[in-house]
Amino acid sequence: MINNEKFTDEEIVEKVRSVDQEFYVVIMERYQNKLLRYAMNITGDEDTAVDVIQESFIKAFINLKSFDLKKKFSSWIYRIVHNEAMNSVKKYLKETPFPDHIDSQSDEDLEDDFKQKETVAKVKKCLKKIPLLYSEPLSLYFIEEKSYEEISDILRIPMGTVAIRINRAKKLMKNICQKN
Repeated sequence: MINNEKFTDEEIVEKVRSVDQEFYVVIMERYQNKLLRYAMNITGDEDTAVDVIQESFIKAFINLKSFDLKKKFSSWIYRIVHNEAMNSVKKYLKETPFPDHIDSQSDEDLEDDFKQKETVAKVKKCLKKIPLLYSEPLSLYFIEEKSYEEISDILRIPMGTVAIRINRAKKLMKNICQKN
């Protein structure tokens, strides 16, 4: 078995384009959980997020030949998920709730687990209260650990705008969380 972790995303895309389309599974495995988390932050619903991810992987596969190998694949696939998720939100015209669960790494210390869940719930509650315009770049930066440049590519806004929105989002979060 080939060690697929040694290949960059762009190298795998090149393999899918020219050698073997089965390599696309590697891309799906690499990004499925990250993209699902991102889609859930936008849609607020796990089932909808799963649908968004499936549609996004299909669209990405169909349009793989148009991907510019000089750019980052991660920004490209996140952009596709962003568009699909936003279309889903617009289609159903519903408020964007967050999932009620978090992944717990250990059940040994229930008190720490409870505190962690309580903190996450508070952050999600505060994040839910700020406009998507600000919450999306904030979650991309802190939750998805994307750079300003990647966020700029994903949201198709200038890097200066990314910085401003993240800064405003932090201020809004601070004000909202202090009130609660």
